[in-house]
Order: sequence, then C-alpha cells, then structure tokens
Amino acid sequence: MNNISKLIMAACFTLSGCSWLGIEDNSNDYLLSPETQVLVVPEQLSASKLGQLYSIPPVSGDISTPSFTEVPRPQPVSVNTFEQLVKIQKIDQKRWILINNKPSELWPRVRNILNKNSIGSAKADGSSGVIETAWLSYNSDPDNVHRFRFTISPGLQLNSTEISVLHQLKSIDQEANNNWPASSHSDAKEQDMVSFLANQLVAQPDYASVSLLAQDIGGESKVEIIKPEVADPYILVNLSFDRTWASINYSAARGGFTLVDQDTTKGLLLVNYSDDMVEQESSGISSWFNANNKEQVLAANYRILVEQVESSIEIRIVSLEGDSLGKELALKLLNIVRSNMS
Repeated sequence: MNNISKLIMAACFTLSGCSWLGIEDNSNDYLLSPETQVLVVPEQLSASKLGQLYSIPPVSGDISTPSFTEVPRPQPVSVNTFEQLVKIQKIDQKRWILINNKPSELWPRVRNILNKNSIGSAKADGSSGVIETAWLSYNSDPDNVHRFRFTISPGLQLNSTEISVLHQLKSIDQEANNNWPASSHSDAKEQDMVSFLANQLVAQPDYASVSLLAQDIGGESKVEIIKPEVADPYILVNLSFDRTWASINYSAARGGFTLVDQDTTKGLLLVNYSDDMVEQESSGISSWFNANNKEQVLAANYRILVEQVESSIEIRIVSLEGDSLGKELALKLLNIVRSNMS
C-alpha cells in the first residue's frame, strides 16, 4: 500500500461513528427533538377514527398462570401441522374437503381455481363463506343446466378448513329461482366437483394469497375449549353427535392417547394416555411399536365423555373412576384431543 492510500485510510478511521465514507449517524438525533403540542381534534369533527389500528380483543376465560411443581412437557402438535394435506372425508351422505390451511387462505384459492377454469360466480359472500356459481351447461346433458354452491368454513382441526359442495340442476325451460335443495340433486355431480376442487388444491400448494377482508370467513370455529370459573373445563362442539363421535374416535388414537374401548350409546370412550407414547409418535416409531406388540393390552386410565346438550356436544375427560381431574391436567388432555380432531 502506498503512502497516499495509508493517509486516506488513517483519515477515514479518525472520523467518529458512521459518518465516515459519507454515511451520517442519526441514531441519537431523537434526543434533540423539541416537544410538540398534543394533536387536538376540532369540536365539529369526530375523533372515533383515531382509535387503535390493530385493537387487542378482550381475553376470555381463565388467564391465570398455573403453578407447576416441574416444567411441563410441550404440548404434542397435531399430526397434520407441518405439511399441507388435502383429504376428502365422508360421513353418511355428507362429504367435504379437509385442508389444513386457514379459511382466509382458502377463500382466494377457491376463487382463483373457479376463475381459471371459466366457472363464473353468481354470488360470493365472504362473511358466510359461500360461493355460488352461475348456471353451467354440460355437453353430455343438453336439456339441463347445473350450478354449485361451495361452503367454506373452519375445520375441526386448528387452522384447518372444510369445503362442502351442493349441486342443483334444472331444465333449460324451467324458470330459475334462488332456492337451493337440502341435498345435491346428483350425488355423482357433487362427487365430481369435490374431486376436481381437491385435485386443483393439491396442484397449487404454494398459492400464498390471503384474504384480509375475510379473516372470519365461514363463521366461528366449530370447536372451542370452555373454561368455567367453578366447573371443570370441556370441549364444546357445534356439530351433530355422529360427526363429533367420529372425530373423537380419530383423536383418541393420537397425541399419546390409545383407544381401549367405547360405547356409542353411552357416549363413552375408555382411553389410555401416556407421555411415553407421545415420544414414540414424535420419533416416528409408533406404528412399528404397535405392530410388534399386538398382544400387549393397555389398561384404560381415563374416560372421555361425549354428551349431547341441546344443539351442541360437550366433551369432558375424567378419571377412570369418573372423578374430576385437576384443572391443569384436564386442560392439558383436552388440548391434545382438540388439536387432533378431524
């Protein structure tokens, strides 16, 4: 390095902070800022628009910090948390698409799929999560026209969505009306549309749009953990008993639970819960363990009670003898069950 270069480098490093090389350090300028008057809204104007842009909703339920004698294990996550899964599920005569994405993410995806395939929409209501197509013609059915209604709603699993499809047909000469049937006119057409939509969702897993205007699309969650102040916590499900029973059976074999016995008429499931089983499931050896221990019979250590209360279902976990559990343990087990409901 020549003498001129050394002099330039020495001069640069004698400058303070980031001011060298023409970069000015403004990090402490706020200390020199003068005080300003508080903004006053004129009397004839309203100040309501100056509220919090992102308001924090009130917290419901018990927010007291539990006391632990030892550090608790992390809650086991749902088996479907880390990858996108698209499944077609069916109970009795009802079928729907289950996908582990939020409804606000699914709404623009479904709209995009319909638009790309030239399926026009006659109605799109984000608050109710309903999309109704225009009347469509099939080359194989020239005498009739068809339309479909897609209902997008929160799923039972956390951050999941259910999409159901309803089909209606009318003859070309028949006058159109806004009344939809209780069930699809053609089960085959409904099934075809469900399969088409599911395949399209699988084909575009990286679609990243989110509807900011539809954060509460499809209504409230179907499942909620209720924490009364004086009574035991429970899971509240706003679905039919048959649908809830099928979902609980699915969940009672995951997240450390093993289903030992059940009685549908009594709404009773006998289960075994073990923290060791959680570790086996998380390590991926659960299926191997079960396959090589077919003769092992696990003893039940908890009861899951499923009860119809008016139009909702209440799910509680109690001891094998039917006694209440401590609030911390009950919430732990209920959260595991709720996270794996499908």
